[in-house]
Amino acid sequence: MISITGLRKIYRMGSIEVRALDGVDLEVDAGDYLAVMGPSGSGKSTLMNLIGCLDTPTSGEYILNGHAVSRLDDTELALIRNREIGFVFQTFNLLNRATALANVELPLIYARMPAAKRRQLALESLDRVGLGDRVKHQPNELSGGQRQRVAVARALVNRPSILLADEPTGNLDSKTSEEIMTLFDELNASGNTIVLVTHEEDIAKHASRTIRLLDGQVVSDGYRGDGGARP
Repeated sequence: MISITGLRKIYRMGSIEVRALDGVDLEVDAGDYLAVMGPSGSGKSTLMNLIGCLDTPTSGEYILNGHAVSRLDDTELALIRNREIGFVFQTFNLLNRATALANVELPLIYARMPAAKRRQLALESLDRVGLGDRVKHQPNELSGGQRQRVAVARALVNRPSILLADEPTGNLDSKTSEEIMTLFDELNASGNTIVLVTHEEDIAKHASRTIRLLDGQVVSDGYRGDGGARP
């Protein structure tokens, strides 16, 4: 599903050059559950932005479901984002004055889907994350965990190829975090491909595979239960 070869992202600030990613190679198959870890400044967020088509690499190749993403322009990237990728963020990013249903419908509005079909798919998505009885509630009427479930429902409503989660439990207490991670486990078990960025070891343990970044490079890549990450 994802094939990344020699990916580099270089930021230049005057005479200073920052290599946020410095030659990353990565393969992700359909149905994988991957955690991306590393210290602050290691390149986690940059890699997430590139995988999510929110940014373009300085050099290297990125293929997503047969699309040569690294060669697309901004308009083409926007189309790929809407069709192929669902995003879940630490801060939920919900519209405060809109209902859960309206929040989940947003990607379908951008896709110019007819209203009746939008409503049907949004209701199905909310039901899938256990919020079928909260469709008319606004975010301030929901708990933190419920708000994140709305965000997950919105990410899933377009039936994307891949679900990207950036510190999805960062604003949640430990009990609610575990509930959200159980939801991700269930989604992966039902076939969803998940890439999760986290700095928390207990969150990363939910994934079947973990890569670790340091100074913009992959320094280890291992599967759960294989005796440790392989360099």
